Amino acid sequence: MKFLAYLICYFIYPFSFLFPRDSRKYAFGSFRGAFNDNAKHLFIYASQHCSDARCVWLSPDRKTVALVRRLGFESYYVLSPRGAWYALTARYWFVNSYSNDIFFSFSGGAVIINLWHGLTIKRIEFGITTGDLADRYVKKTLKERFYHPQVYIRPDYVLSSSHFQSEIFAKDFRIDISRCLEFGYPRNYLLGRSFQERMDFASKFEPEQAREVLNMLRNYSRSYIYMPTWRDSQREVFVQSLDLNALNGILADRNELMLLKPHANTIVDNVESLSNIRLLDNRLDIYSIIPDIDVLISDYSSIIQDFLLMSGKGLILYLYDYKDYATGRDFEIDYEAIMPGVRAYDFGMLRQAIQNDCIVPEEERRRFIGLFWGNSLNINSSDEIIGFVHSLDRKIYK
Repeated sequence: MKFLAYLICYFIYPFSFLFPRDSRKYAFGSFRGAFNDNAKHLFIYASQHCSDARCVWLSPDRKTVALVRRLGFESYYVLSPRGAWYALTARYWFVNSYSNDIFFSFSGGAVIINLWHGLTIKRIEFGITTGDLADRYVKKTLKERFYHPQVYIRPDYVLSSSHFQSEIFAKDFRIDISRCLEFGYPRNYLLGRSFQERMDFASKFEPEQAREVLNMLRNYSRSYIYMPTWRDSQREVFVQSLDLNALNGILADRNELMLLKPHANTIVDNVESLSNIRLLDNRLDIYSIIPDIDVLISDYSSIIQDFLLMSGKGLILYLYDYKDYATGRDFEIDYEAIMPGVRAYDFGMLRQAIQNDCIVPEEERRRFIGLFWGNSLNINSSDEIIGFVHSLDRKIYK
């Protein structure tokens, strides 16, 4: 059945090039049909500020469509007649990963702007040389090509943040560096907003848990959020890497709070009984929340680059599987030389780091964000992206 479904999609794809594309139609979508990340934040901005464009969120998930509609925006199930028609006639597609964020078979002739979902620490896409994804990006086997066609279609543009980052993206996505747009990320706009502005945003566009957490954080002397990179072999990563009961005791004695933000496939049990540890919904957008977080605990995740856009923050790199991870997935950067933060290689070192000062020195922070964010640091990314699209229109109709 899966084979036949993909065969039908391949039959449809050539016909998608025959449809006239309207430059006033913007289509948005995200991985796994969700409403999240850079595409979400750009969609909200464009819907509110682009009176000359029709912005529609398209998704293969009917629950997501219902959610976006409840927020007051236009959204369609992508395989419905209206959704398919919009996908086939929108000139601009804004996605977080690939054309399949909307629907690969309808993408012929669209201008695909890949907003991506994070700056690089580990290798991505065609920069990958080892590990489970080698068949897809190195060997490029017939099976991988057949079942993942969107991976092999090069985007027209990729959202970037600095020349350093553009050089990496150009190589990994196999595009010319001139097609890397160094505008920064729409999702980071909230990092510089006041508490009230972020609460207002959460009230309009986020589930109730976001507002609850924002209010909860004000009751603690210090707050942490643990956001580890997903590991294919560790669905129980929180349980395997942390003694949650011991950690909770330390936090309770100091009136501190830790938030756990799991991946969609991560299993976390028995957190409800812990007084100073809270589990966040894996679908929760944390960008309205993290400006109120004091310390990020992570490892190889791009959340680190975003978090350090804010000064006076602490960073703990919890690298309990560093040797194994580095062997299975190459780094795009010299991790030891470039990454700031306090290192913890086991739970004992993590406990010690939590009880000590872990604020990143300002000089070190500025060096780090200068490398990854360059001149995009102080611009409104969403406004820049929309302005760029308007400039494309002028070139097309000149």
